[in-house]
Amino acid sequence: MDTLRIPDKIASRLPGKLGDRSDKGVVSLVRLHGVITPQAGPVPRSVLNAASLDKVLERAFAPENLAAVALLINSPGGAPTQSALIADRIRGLADEKKVPVLAFCEDVAASGGYWLACAGDEIYAHETSIVGSIGVISAGFGLQGLIERFGVERRLHTAGESKSRLDPFLPERPDDVAWLRGLQDQLHDMFKAWVTERRGDRLNTESDLFTGEVWTGARALGTGLVDGLGTPRGVLAERFPDAEIVPVESRRPLLARLGIGAPAAAATFSPVNSLLGIAEAAEIRALWARYGL
Repeated sequence: MDTLRIPDKIASRLPGKLGDRSDKGVVSLVRLHGVITPQAGPVPRSVLNAASLDKVLERAFAPENLAAVALLINSPGGAPTQSALIADRIRGLADEKKVPVLAFCEDVAASGGYWLACAGDEIYAHETSIVGSIGVISAGFGLQGLIERFGVERRLHTAGESKSRLDPFLPERPDDVAWLRGLQDQLHDMFKAWVTERRGDRLNTESDLFTGEVWTGARALGTGLVDGLGTPRGVLAERFPDAEIVPVESRRPLLARLGIGAPAAAATFSPVNSLLGIAEAAEIRALWARYGL
């Protein structure tokens, strides 16, 4: 679906609005696809973090004849700090270059993925996109008893009574859960403040938007979480008909492009690393699976 629907109340907010025709220039297209985490992913380019995106964003905002930057977001969320760092970097560059940022929600822009979308001056979604999940979640495993089954003795020494909070190899304690809930409430307040700051009076105050619920793009339009329905191709062609659309991607290291380096990675294999890698991959898969992906 390439048809664009956009409310009248935002029609005059930005350069390149409907009815205007921008001078021929460049629209940088940045794909933000993956779980948001400070760690490297088990599959190359499967995760998003501030470090890996810094140069990509710099290049996206670099052209002198830049008309806009489009963010193609497909993320179930992840680490709140990395979400905030990426979004802050986008906003800093946008303010410096004085160009509009348009965010497009693909399959899912949920939780930290929606935090990234709010870095855009306008947000668009497909009718079938999954949008929202403005909340905070923590997940882990209770592994007490597991290492005993393999004959492993674990030794834990701490200075400070709170250093072993939520240790997965210890039984869960009620006071640790209460502490975690307090931390989650603080992060949730920050998330709500960010969405409110970025979306402003476009939000439907009659809707309870901050429960962690998700909506399809079609429903999200009525809540004010998105500004319009459409595809990047359709929206950008109408907004910037004379501009060149330029994808901006991360540059793989030279050795990786030549297919060199795998043996070195294999040399670091160990049963512990293997188990950690499987657990990390399972956690990433679980984040996508929450949204049926």
